[in-house]
Amino acid sequence: MHRLTVFDTELLLLPSHAIYVSSLDILLVSDIHLGKSETFQRAGIPIPSQVNQSNLDRLTSLCHQFQPKQLWVLGDLFHARTGMGDELVQVWQPFVENLGATVHLVLGNHDRPLIPHLAPFGLECHTGAIALGNLILSHEPSPTPSRLNLCGHIHPCLRLRSRLDDLRLPCFFFDRAQNLLVLPSFGEFTGGYEMTPTQDTVIYAIADESIVPFAGIPMGL
Repeated sequence: MHRLTVFDTELLLLPSHAIYVSSLDILLVSDIHLGKSETFQRAGIPIPSQVNQSNLDRLTSLCHQFQPKQLWVLGDLFHARTGMGDELVQVWQPFVENLGATVHLVLGNHDRPLIPHLAPFGLECHTGAIALGNLILSHEPSPTPSRLNLCGHIHPCLRLRSRLDDLRLPCFFFDRAQNLLVLPSFGEFTGGYEMTPTQDTVIYAIADESIVPFAGIPMGL
């Protein structure tokens, strides 16, 4: 884990692709994309169905570890309508009952078309960016000069190349000039977008159970 303080707010960056903010007692994740495997299955692509349960089990473990009052999902909790069948509701309901936290969803681009179908999931949904203390929570980047914007959407990763290795690591991407911190996708089946470091950015790469900061370095090592 890595402690980062911005605007007098301490953030705990976790190798489990989440952020815990102790002063607000909230846990933040983004881009879980529940139902993505089922969406692919309906298109004839054989993807295991255990992905939903695995993602929710990981999230349950995190909530039991930190015991936050609120869990905030910064968009794209779900992937598509075709993946929101009874099977997903059946794994979601015991997850919520066992969580011990209120679940808030900042609607992402994948969630917005699904608003009529969200009632069975018992979520507190937010259609736009939310201000909490010194933080702005959003799905797409929404930077502001006076607060730190925490968001998702991009699925950031860092590519490291050498003569022997070519690695793509999920990461937290911090743009200091814009007061913008992008979370990695929490879902196991989401892919990633390669980020390029600049002098104004820090990339916190996730390598197994460690977080390694990279500040303005070239990609060739």
